[in-house]
Amino acid sequence: MTDIHVTSSTPTRGGRHLLEVKDLYVEFHTRDGVARVINGVSYHLDPGETLAVLGESGSGKSVTAQAIMGILDMPPAKIPSGQILYQGENLLAMPEEKRRQVRGKEISMIFQDALSALNPVFPVGWQISETLRTRAGLSRKDALKRAVELMDLVKIPAAKARVKDYPHQFSGGMRQRVMIAMSLAMDPKVLIADEPTTALDVTVQAQIMDLLGDLRRDLNMGLILITHDLGVVADVADRIAVMYAGRIVEHADVRSVYKHPAHPYTEGLLDSIPRLDSKGTELATIKGLPPNLMRPPTGCAFHPRCKYAKAVCTTETPLSLDLGHGRTSACHFAKEMLDGTLR
Repeated sequence: MTDIHVTSSTPTRGGRHLLEVKDLYVEFHTRDGVARVINGVSYHLDPGETLAVLGESGSGKSVTAQAIMGILDMPPAKIPSGQILYQGENLLAMPEEKRRQVRGKEISMIFQDALSALNPVFPVGWQISETLRTRAGLSRKDALKRAVELMDLVKIPAAKARVKDYPHQFSGGMRQRVMIAMSLAMDPKVLIADEPTTALDVTVQAQIMDLLGDLRRDLNMGLILITHDLGVVADVADRIAVMYAGRIVEHADVRSVYKHPAHPYTEGLLDSIPRLDSKGTELATIKGLPPNLMRPPTGCAFHPRCKYAKAVCTTETPLSLDLGHGRTSACHFAKEMLDGTLR
């Protein structure tokens, strides 16, 4: 495993966090019933820090990000309770016009699948500069000049010559860099990257992750990195929040998670990372499927797939246990996980 470097987070003045999600609940009302997709999620982010949010598809990672951005379709979505504090102000209580000033300008997002997110009929320079024309009031010429600077910032070669190229003329990795340039147009303080390395080959994944790490450090942004792959965040993240069935089941600094996972689900994700020293052996998997959130299992939502499940796991929902040093785990046997006595 590569060396992991952990940087300390720095709260803003007054001791408050740059961004804080507090006890957030989100549900979707459908013809078949109510799906409670986010169940009491809490986490925070400080300037210059990277928080990785991990979990399988359907765990609630992207829905939480969309709630932060204020782009959930409501209805069918509903936020019955919780707070999303940006610099101490609750985004959920803001008038829509004020929230719109935060969205994109203060908090920005890189969406999955750059090819689908980019408009195929407009040059990338036009798309990057659109926000600068409509939100910052720049002239067409100045906005295009800034678009070239942003393309240079994200290390797109020959940016001045390529600013008038169309999305299909770029490789997958270069399209992702265009998306990152668009998200940086208004100099946001918080950047949410939703699966930024999806469908990219391994070497390009590493380049994109290095780029995001460099930008976070150079611009002192808070970065939320959403992914299902523990393998891509080791050298970038400071802290990790592992989500399952709409809950954060483990939260800790990146070194602690990799060294000693405190939840069986985190252990399963780690075990499923391919290793160079395991050639010829069967790849470990987490058996079963994530639960139906309209009809979740009783007790711990992970117990039907957990190799350590006991009787209590089937009847009682585990609370989030404070393990010290900012570490939590929603497992009845978190301490046994850490000391290696759970069988």
